[in-house]
Amino acid sequence: MTSNIQVEGNPAFARIPPWVKAKLRPIAIEKIQQVHDWIENECIPAERIYKAQLKEARWTTPAIVTELRKKAKAQGLFNLFLPNHFEESPGLTNLEYSCCAEIMGRVYWGAQTLNCHAPETGNIELLAKYCTPEQKKKWLHPLMNGDFSSAYSMTEPDRASSDATQVGIKMEITDEEVIINGRKLYGNCKYNDEMQIFILMGCSDPDNKNPWNRHTTLVVPANTPGLKQVRNLSIMGYDWAPEGHGEYIYENVRVPRENIILGPGRAFEIAQGRLGPGRIHHCMRLIGQAERAYELALVRCYEPRKKPRGKFIGEFDSNIERVADMRMTIDAMRLVVLNAADTMDLQGNKAGRYAIAQSKIMVPNALLKVIDEAMQIYGGQGLTQHTPLPEIWTYARFVRVADGPDSAHRHQVGRDQMKTAQGFRARAEKYTERYKELCRKWNLEPEEFWGIV
Repeated sequence: MTSNIQVEGNPAFARIPPWVKAKLRPIAIEKIQQVHDWIENECIPAERIYKAQLKEARWTTPAIVTELRKKAKAQGLFNLFLPNHFEESPGLTNLEYSCCAEIMGRVYWGAQTLNCHAPETGNIELLAKYCTPEQKKKWLHPLMNGDFSSAYSMTEPDRASSDATQVGIKMEITDEEVIINGRKLYGNCKYNDEMQIFILMGCSDPDNKNPWNRHTTLVVPANTPGLKQVRNLSIMGYDWAPEGHGEYIYENVRVPRENIILGPGRAFEIAQGRLGPGRIHHCMRLIGQAERAYELALVRCYEPRKKPRGKFIGEFDSNIERVADMRMTIDAMRLVVLNAADTMDLQGNKAGRYAIAQSKIMVPNALLKVIDEAMQIYGGQGLTQHTPLPEIWTYARFVRVADGPDSAHRHQVGRDQMKTAQGFRARAEKYTERYKELCRKWNLEPEEFWGIV
């Protein structure tokens, strides 16, 4: 099969590096073009329609999104994120999907119209990877079809989020059911009626000597008696309706034992399988958000009504250099993300954890600066609802914490790198031995170097 789409000179592929283009199969080229046309023609022009509809019904998915989801599904654009090693996958690799996800990220809710938004991406991949056929029929297939939405519930208000072994919500597992008591943060809001299931991680075996085997993951229907939403949590002043972030109390919540995923005590196995792809998906979309901020900055640079001292803003040297730095930063971060996606394809999510952590640490931090520079170019207007920039910046800041704070990922990377230290020390000692041999040959007195004699 070959694609008749012209890649070179095509705006859909303009930012994709040559080494990635060389790996794109015809199916990916077709999907990237479709997603590009979709976001450009269907989503960006509808941004103000979305806002107007959301204002009328704050916790209801805007009608424009519902209509677009039906249209996208009919065009085969649903669930593009699910990697091609799953039988339910539309067929793309992680690397190929990265190119699509960046384009989706140009509009915050663009991915939702294609069923490729958080937390659905992580939850669907979790269910596809770990559920039984019966569980898939009950939860996976409806989620992939867009019949309802879901939430992932792991964070707790009185536990250190950087150490998930401390997750403490209590799960009592009997022969027939699981009884749950405790509190959770950040699962999507029940205010939106489409949100119908929570994928919950809790502590079912607190006395287990292995802290990694104390926890269990299961599905809790949102309407289960005893599950109460306390409030929506605003993020940097935004309520993020219509999905939001809830704070929850579980009080004697009872669900059938068959709602357990994979088995009791296997929550960490599931969490690692879920969180790796989820982290990289955030970064993929954030590249698109940064590109949108960059383009808005260029638009502002040649606004004819804004000409201080008779010059376009873009004619000042400081802004020319600012735009250059923005451009190079986005391009560099794209390479970091694409490398992580390619590593996941070639070596698997577990082997790719360094590349994933690298993306999660570097990309949000770098792109926050890019978006901030775009806001500077707009001046006071860049802080208002006149542009998407404040929400784009807030999303980038949120991504720095989503799925774990920077320090947790840095610790993981640093700890893994420390394991290589003795190997490098042994190599340095060999250099020293060879140096001493050369000293003897050339009748020189050896000197200490690199702290090794």
